[in-house]
Amino acid sequence: MNRREAIQRTALMLGYAISAPAIMGVLNGCKATPELAFKPAFFSKGQAQSIEALSEIIIPKTTTPGAKDVGVPLFIDTLLKEVYTKENQDAFLKDLTAFEDDAKKTFGDSFAECSVADQLTHFKKYHDAAFANPVKKPALGWWNPRPAEEKPFILKVKELVLLGFFTSQIGAEEVLQYKQVPGPFKGCVPLADAGKTWAT
Repeated sequence: MNRREAIQRTALMLGYAISAPAIMGVLNGCKATPELAFKPAFFSKGQAQSIEALSEIIIPKTTTPGAKDVGVPLFIDTLLKEVYTKENQDAFLKDLTAFEDDAKKTFGDSFAECSVADQLTHFKKYHDAAFANPVKKPALGWWNPRPAEEKPFILKVKELVLLGFFTSQIGAEEVLQYKQVPGPFKGCVPLADAGKTWAT
């Protein structure tokens, strides 16, 4: 599976177009890789902890590795530092700060220091609000993406987590079904046999 196909499939899973900075990051070689420790180059330590906590909420470890296991927080940190424009960096950090400040106001602690239950509650509050007030302007497709600044912050983070996870080797080969191409062509397969989404 090449990077362009991975982006298309991630966009289909998200149900909307992926923003231009995220696409550029993957096409320019950013990819999620497993790391023993997340050492941020762009985020502060507190911000990195919040991104790590959000990543774990969006794709937790179950019977398969989670977002943290495949290095998604590092992927996001690298993407923002090396690919995003200064304008997009500032917008993302402004939204992240507002998200963290709201958590502190609500729970008395920064998002990363909140209990798991409080983190889930705070995430759900923003996630539900994002879908309760969808952006009216439709995107024309993944090739003509919606500007990143039009998306609510939580959807920006979700997009980056899913993109980093499903373009990683583990995400593509262990979570999605994977078959190298070229392979046999099966023109008529029962849906029950097809199972989950294919990564090829």
